[in-house]
Amino acid sequence: MRLVRRGFVLFVCSLSSVLTATPALAQNWSFDARNVGLGGVGSTSNIAFDMVDEQRPYRPIVLPFGLLQILPNLPKLDPTSDEFDLVRSIEYAASPIHYIVGRDSTNSASAFVTDLRNGTLNRDLNAYRGFSPATSVTAEGLASPNWGGTIKFKKEASGAFQGIYIGAGPYFSIKTAAEIDPALAAIFASPTPVYVPNTSFFMSDDTESQFALAITGGYRARFALPSGWGGAGTGGLYGAPEGIYIGANFHYLHGYNYEHFEPDARLDTNAQGLLFVNPAKGLPITISRNTSSNGQGFAIDTGIAAVINKWELGLGVNGIANRIDWTGVERTTYALNNLFTGGEFVDGPTVGVADTRVELPVDVQTHAAYNAGPWMAIGEVGHGYNGTTVRGGYEQRFRRAQLRGGARYVKERWEPTGGVGYDFSPRFGLDVGFFSTSANLERERHLGIAVSLRFMHNSSGNAN
Repeated sequence: MRLVRRGFVLFVCSLSSVLTATPALAQNWSFDARNVGLGGVGSTSNIAFDMVDEQRPYRPIVLPFGLLQILPNLPKLDPTSDEFDLVRSIEYAASPIHYIVGRDSTNSASAFVTDLRNGTLNRDLNAYRGFSPATSVTAEGLASPNWGGTIKFKKEASGAFQGIYIGAGPYFSIKTAAEIDPALAAIFASPTPVYVPNTSFFMSDDTESQFALAITGGYRARFALPSGWGGAGTGGLYGAPEGIYIGANFHYLHGYNYEHFEPDARLDTNAQGLLFVNPAKGLPITISRNTSSNGQGFAIDTGIAAVINKWELGLGVNGIANRIDWTGVERTTYALNNLFTGGEFVDGPTVGVADTRVELPVDVQTHAAYNAGPWMAIGEVGHGYNGTTVRGGYEQRFRRAQLRGGARYVKERWEPTGGVGYDFSPRFGLDVGFFSTSANLERERHLGIAVSLRFMHNSSGNAN
């Protein structure tokens, strides 16, 4: 039954995505509290920007206060434990490193998802009131960190060079399109009890995930500025050497796991508006699951950045022709006939189906930064997995302290950020970042706090 249980858990994960108003944002994984306070700018995936970022005069070390909330609740994160709480697992995954004020203060959505997972639903849906789920959600993302090094050649005294990059790393993508009946969502969001007799509430989802190994070969270069440009020697956000930075990667993708879940759920009510089993309408939950363990594909990333005096400009285009072809795909169906007695899924037949190609969207990011010395401003505009995104931030510098503010616009919602920094010495500082997050099923805004130590390796202080 392990596979069946896994199918049920993934079904509820899919359901959770439709109940969650705002998906987890990459900023919540940032190890640099300074960037958190600046709206998360600097976490963009631009190969050339990463080359410039390597020149920054400090290294951050995060203080993971979020683990103080997670470690005492480890049994709730274990799918094999009777205490497993899927909702809390998703919320913890959204921001495991940073401390979230009020992270565990609400329970209604958690109770609904947990009871659905265990097949022990309360027949009165009003028992789960207290959160306002979105009725339609689409979400897509790719995590593909890469580790390697650059073999430089054609090196010049000015620091210009060309080189070949060799690296590798995991590749994980997921996309979901989920729907929940507006009438069911209205019950959960209502301040007073609501009963809808003799009806059926529907929930559905289409979730597709891939896991692969990316083997990467690339090109790296820094060229001198054209004659008459710049002149400061260093500039941009972190005082990197002036020049034109260019990078490109070709990823060969070897796929190890492909999952495509299409669950459908139906909740029937009787004349009193309470849930009941209605055999005449068929099974309450069915799942269609396609799987494969063999895939081949590729993707191309490119980026360019320019550091000119006090300016830094960049453009990254990632995921060009990003695709994996999966072979040997098999389909299995599962069904659950009761939501109240804790029953298990029944396995259907497994049959072979046609090979599947999964293509991901192209992700485009542009950024600009201006470093005036006493202050700096940075901004970013992108379009890709989460539609159009906008991020920006400002830092005002004093003798030892820095004040920061920013905002991010993701999935049609603005989230403010802010922060402070203090230099205890020219070599050591502390940064605290604040951010707003609503990555919880109750759609409540919570305050997130990020803290990191800053170790400078120059004598300029305040990481300018």
